[in-house]
Amino acid sequence: MSTVVHGGPDAAGAAPHDFSTNANACGPCPEALERVGAADVSRYPDPAYTALREQLAVMHGVEAWRIVLAAGASEFIRRITTWAALEDRGGHGEVALPPMSYGDYAAAARAHGLQVVRAPHPARQLRLAWCCDPSTPLGQAQQGILETVDALPEGVPCVLDRAYEPLRLEGRLALSQSRLDRLWQMWSPNKALGMTGVRAAYVIAPSNAQDAVRALLRLSASWPVGSHGVAMLSAWTRPDVQAWIRESLGTLRDWKASQMAMCSEIGWHVWPSDANFHVAQPMVDDFAGLLKHLRAEGIKLRDCASFGLPGHVRLGVLPPDSQQALKEAWTNAS
Repeated sequence: MSTVVHGGPDAAGAAPHDFSTNANACGPCPEALERVGAADVSRYPDPAYTALREQLAVMHGVEAWRIVLAAGASEFIRRITTWAALEDRGGHGEVALPPMSYGDYAAAARAHGLQVVRAPHPARQLRLAWCCDPSTPLGQAQQGILETVDALPEGVPCVLDRAYEPLRLEGRLALSQSRLDRLWQMWSPNKALGMTGVRAAYVIAPSNAQDAVRALLRLSASWPVGSHGVAMLSAWTRPDVQAWIRESLGTLRDWKASQMAMCSEIGWHVWPSDANFHVAQPMVDDFAGLLKHLRAEGIKLRDCASFGLPGHVRLGVLPPDSQQALKEAWTNAS
């Protein structure tokens, strides 16, 4: 059983008001959902994903060989960490993470006996580095991301997690195109499409990483992405689907403004964020008891302790009725 903490459904099922994930609350995207529902499940996908990789390559303006398919971002986190661990660079090996980050990065490193170090970090025996913009849990550019990328020793792979780039509500990416071409860019569109139950993702490899791509393909299972994932990623490349996502951002901005105002109104300290989620600190003595009470009331929040921020919660932006439910549950608990 996994010890990594995640948002979403738990042993009690799906919460009616689930603030614990960062999926687009306007979703699922109707056009993408229709295509996933029509997926041909009677056949295997093309094991090379030729057409899908071409579609994604055209979307991003890169060569098709640079597109690496994955059975979700978490699968790729494990796979590239495995590759980094197998690379013989001498010494025990370290994986550099942002100051606060998603737990799967560290879990994958430790599974291979690699030491986790936090940025800013001295370069010693670095095997792999992770960056994030917008980051989780704060929804802001990772602190010192430019310095972290520029300070990487030659040959050390760095992955930029771009899961929340399509759900950015303010600000802009901190990294230039020349820097991006040196990084592995990991995309998981199921969040932006509001379809997190479909597990599929892809990565854009650095512009000079042909050998590494071949190594990662050798480490991949056959058909890592099934027919439903292929349909979702293919839909992701369509202009009408991208237009739906852009239109949803306006709604999310309005919901976010009201949600952050509500959290401030009930006395919680609210952190700024550029994405469709934010961190808040409930002013309560029994933090664990609060989360338990809210879950019993059908409300789930994401405990930020696993991110390195105890006593705080991360809240995905939800519609006003969910915000009102949270406010009433908090009032009843106070």
